[in-house]
Amino acid sequence: MTALREAPLKEAVEVKKNRFRRDRTLLLMTVPAVVLLLVFNYAPMFGTATAFQSYSIYSGFLHSPWVGLETFRSLFADPLFWSSFRNTLVLSLVQLVLFFPVPIALALLLNSIISARIRTFVQSVVYLPHFFSWVLAVTVFQEMLGGAGALNTFLRRHGLGTWDIMTDPNTFKFLVTAQVVWKEAGWGIIVFLAALAAIDQNLYEASAVDGAGRWRRLWHITLPGIRGIIVLLLVLRLGNTLTVGFEQMLIQRDAVGRDAAEVLDTYAYYYGVVNANFALGAAASLFKGVLSLILILAANKVAHLVGEDGLYRK
Repeated sequence: MTALREAPLKEAVEVKKNRFRRDRTLLLMTVPAVVLLLVFNYAPMFGTATAFQSYSIYSGFLHSPWVGLETFRSLFADPLFWSSFRNTLVLSLVQLVLFFPVPIALALLLNSIISARIRTFVQSVVYLPHFFSWVLAVTVFQEMLGGAGALNTFLRRHGLGTWDIMTDPNTFKFLVTAQVVWKEAGWGIIVFLAALAAIDQNLYEASAVDGAGRWRRLWHITLPGIRGIIVLLLVLRLGNTLTVGFEQMLIQRDAVGRDAAEVLDTYAYYYGVVNANFALGAAASLFKGVLSLILILAANKVAHLVGEDGLYRK
C-alpha cells in the first residue's frame, strides 16, 4: 500500500523536474524582473510602519516612537487632504469617461484598415507620444494652448482676446485628460489589437454571408469578442483610480493652483516629503493603497457577477 501511494508522488516530482529543466532558461530570464519588483515594490512596504510612528529620519523606523492612529487622525482632520482626495476622484472619473473608450475606438479603426502599410504607419504615429516624458508632453501643449501658444496667437490676430487654457483651473481636468489621451491612447490599443486578432475570422465571413452589415458584425461579433479584455482593463483602471499621474500634476500644479491640481500623490509629496513630515506622507499613501485594494476587489467581484473572469477566475 505504501508503494502504491508513493508512486503518484514520485511521478509528480519527476514531472516537475522535467518542466524545470525545460523552462529553466525562461525562468532565469524572469529573475531581473522579479528582483526589480522585490526591491522597488515590496521592500518599500516596510516603510508604511512610519505611518504609525512619530517618525524621525535620524532614528529610523526601528527606533522612532509609536503613536498608533494619531497620524491618521491628523490626516483626516486636514481640509487640504480631503480637497486633494476630491480632486483625485474628479480627475479619475473624467479620465475614465473620456479616456478609457479612446483606445478601444482606435483599435477598432486600425483593425478596419485593409492596407498593412497604412496600418503600420498609423500605429507608429499614435504609439510615438508614449515614449515622450511628461515634461515634453506638457511643453507641447504649452506651445499649442499656452498664453504665447498657437491658439492665443491666432485669437489675438483676429481680435478675439486670449484664453490661456494652461493656467485655467476650471478646465484643468479636461486639459490633463487631453494630455493623457494624446500621450497614452496609442499605447493602450496594443492589448485591444491583440484581442481583435484572436477573434475567429470565420465568424465575420459567416455573418457577411447571412447579410449582416458592418455595424451588426461590430455589435454581435467584435465587441463580444473583446468584452473580456475590456472588463479586465476596466477592473485594473478602477483599481488605479486614485493614481492620476504624479509627474503630470507636479509639473502643472503651480500654473493652475493647488485647489485644482492637488491630488493624493502630490499631497503626500509636498506635506510629507518636502515638509519632512514623513509619517503624514506615509499615512496618506497607505490610505490610498488600502482604498485602491478595496476598489479593485469590488470591481473584480462585479466582473464575476456579469460572467467575466476579471483578474482571476472564481
